[in-house]
Amino acid sequence: MTQRLRIFFSGIVLFLGVGAGAFGAHALQALLSPREIETWKTAVLYHLIHGLGLLLVAGLEQLRPARGMRLAWSLMALGVLLFSGSLYLIVLTGARWIGPVTPMGGVAMMLAWLAVAWSGFRHWK
Repeated sequence: MTQRLRIFFSGIVLFLGVGAGAFGAHALQALLSPREIETWKTAVLYHLIHGLGLLLVAGLEQLRPARGMRLAWSLMALGVLLFSGSLYLIVLTGARWIGPVTPMGGVAMMLAWLAVAWSGFRHWK
């Protein structure tokens, strides 16, 4: 994936995160239980934090190209999809069988940050 597409995709992820937050605060507030609202808020929080992470990693990779940063970006994107995406689906559909996907997204996010650390240690002076 090109740098241009990474930055574009990062912006789209952030756009969708803000939209998900607004949707939860306005359209879902009266329809969901307090526990479901908390689950939604967790999904939005991780979505937005890692959307910013995607943009940061894309920028760092632009400054000093490294395979580790590209790996971090891909793992972070996968993490947002699996972690936040599964929580959104659980809240919206009640499909609890999707639950085991959530921790896989969390692991992908953790590995992404580990790849950032490794890449920074290895490629930056």
